Parts: sequence; structure tokens; C-alpha cells
Amino acid sequence: MLNGTVTVDVALAGALPKGARPDLSVEGTIELERLDDVLYVGRPAFGQEQSVVGLFRLADEGQGAVRVQVKLGRSSVNTVEILDGLQAGDQVILSDTSAWDAFDRLRLN
Repeated sequence: MLNGTVTVDVALAGALPKGARPDLSVEGTIELERLDDVLYVGRPAFGQEQSVVGLFRLADEGQGAVRVQVKLGRSSVNTVEILDGLQAGDQVILSDTSAWDAFDRLRLN
């Protein structure tokens, strides 16, 4: 595994597509598990799966943000499950906000 990428061998069933040739690179997604009815967000800059992180949730009609404690569940390459701390429709800041760790509220311009 390198940077979240895993090399696998792929065998195509049936006739090969037009233009197929040996050692052709392909990109795909391997689904290990499918979760239904899950609240999730994009992966934040910091925070591992099965942990609690402080995220800034947008407030004041987008004019500010309030720090909330969010319990993360399972994660994929791009998303993480929300177990507690957010509701459907909440908007959060996913980028690095460590410069504001001492603050519980932000004013957004």
C-alpha cells in the first residue's frame, strides 16, 4: 500500500474491451463493506476512525462556526461515519483549524 493505493491484479471476464492491451493500468474501487443509513462527512484534516475530535460546525447562517465534539466511526478513503455530535444537514469545516485550537467560536468572513 502506498498513499492509500493498493496494487491488485484484475482479470476481466468475457471479451476484452476494444483497445485493451497487456499491462494496462486501470483505476477502480474495491468495496469491502456497504453501510446503509449512515451519517457521514468528508474526512477531516485531523482525526482517526473510532475517535472523538473537535470540529467547527457552521452557525449564525454561515457567519460563524462553533466547536463541537464529534464521535467518528468507520472511515473510507474520502469519508468518515459520524456516530455522535452532528445531525444530518450540519455543515462543518474539514480543513486544518489547529491554529484556532484555543477558541470555541469563529467568525467567518
